[in-house]
Amino acid sequence: MPNIKIFSGSSHQDLSQKIADRLGLELGKVVTKKFSNQETSVEIGESVRGEDVYIVQSGCGEINDNLMELLIMINACKIASASRVTAVIPCFPYARQDKKDKSRAPITAKLVANMLSIAGADHIITMDLHASQIQGFFDIPVDNLYAEPAVLKWIMENIAEWRNCTVVSPDAGGAKRVTSIADRLNVDFALIHKERQKANEVDRMVLVGDVKDRAAILVDDMADTCGTICHAADKLLSAGATSVCAILTHGIFSGPAIHRINNACFEAVVVTNTIPQDDKMKQCPKIQVIDISMIVAEAIRRTHNGESVSYLFSHVPL
Repeated sequence: MPNIKIFSGSSHQDLSQKIADRLGLELGKVVTKKFSNQETSVEIGESVRGEDVYIVQSGCGEINDNLMELLIMINACKIASASRVTAVIPCFPYARQDKKDKSRAPITAKLVANMLSIAGADHIITMDLHASQIQGFFDIPVDNLYAEPAVLKWIMENIAEWRNCTVVSPDAGGAKRVTSIADRLNVDFALIHKERQKANEVDRMVLVGDVKDRAAILVDDMADTCGTICHAADKLLSAGATSVCAILTHGIFSGPAIHRINNACFEAVVVTNTIPQDDKMKQCPKIQVIDISMIVAEAIRRTHNGESVSYLFSHVPL
């Protein structure tokens, strides 16, 4: 493919390399360093004049540093006369702060959208946004890819009794995601209504639906401290589920998450590699990874060639 350059930020080099390999390209040369006062400095090591530039940077790890690095890289390419700069952000940072749910709460996802636009991004490619209205925070095109086709493929290949399972959402917000997967598999779905007193602490859970004598598959877009999904797994087992596994797009796993998963009753916790998971997998044998690099790579190829991306909403590229 002519006139295309792919650069990797420092948040997820492994995914960037897989995307470049899939497209048969070399990653562009970037030197990222920090001054002694922790300011980020980025040098783009090759010409981008007139090129279609893709910068891969996930919202994970040191989130604020990585976001700043992405903004600097976008701006560096833009003022070096790149014809188009696309930010490929598999896990969108600050996506949970997408609405004003109490007095004086910030809508930080909108702030991040403004920052990306002002830095010079012409297009955004992301995956499983926490709330799809975030696409409306941008005045530039946003392609929100779905991990759902890869998840369906994993379920059919790895869960023997998938025809007799119930797909469960651990909260009411994920109901749409779960009903879509249940319809595609032609199985039942359930959801868990949770009542919170304060953030990151769940008080009471009520199961709506039937999981008795069935395998339960918990599906969510992200798991951070894993309090919700571990509570949900206990609830499902006590309601008569034969086994419980969790499938999550973004496995953030911060704080006590790994300890909770190791002590919980999951058969498996399946995540995609939008966030690096190598260290987590060493600490927790239950964690398994679905590779989504081919979906992102195909989205980049189709965008570069001016083809439709909607095929990827229902198919996994071979």
